[in-house]
Amino acid sequence: MWGRHVITFTTSQLQPSPPTPRISQDPKDELLLGPAYATTRLLHRNGLTARDVDVFEIHEAFAGQVGANLKAMDSEAFVTGKVGLPASAKVGAIPLEKMNAWGGSLAIGHPFGATGTRLITTSANRLIKTGGRYAVLTACAAGGQAVAMLLERYVAPAGAAAKPVIAPKMA
Repeated sequence: MWGRHVITFTTSQLQPSPPTPRISQDPKDELLLGPAYATTRLLHRNGLTARDVDVFEIHEAFAGQVGANLKAMDSEAFVTGKVGLPASAKVGAIPLEKMNAWGGSLAIGHPFGATGTRLITTSANRLIKTGGRYAVLTACAAGGQAVAMLLERYVAPAGAAAKPVIAPKMA
């Protein structure tokens, strides 16, 4: 909590679902494409596209890996053929000014065992600084795995005190 700002963690206000998409695919051909799978499923589940998201924090194994994921998320063939969702679930092109704007894992580093904490902290602070509503953060992991998380910033109405967050809001 920072002043009147409260960060809540949510995957959907309307539908019950697992807290975060955890993805694993065959590492033979798609070792580091997990973020594209996880982000596509996360945004589809929540009825969002890249245009609706204000902040993207994408953990990079290396620069080429991010490029491959961005291309996959903007591909109907990937969404329908690989992810198994309708073409309408395509994330779309992520505006580069929304992605890793304060430097990503390659620039800042990712402390071993604390990459997720760095992604969440950076995303939350970027939402507060920019006044944005949604942030998506993703990370790939060894063996073809990945995770994606949707953060939503809550701002108390003018004159109202912010409600303390006791636990992350997972719906």
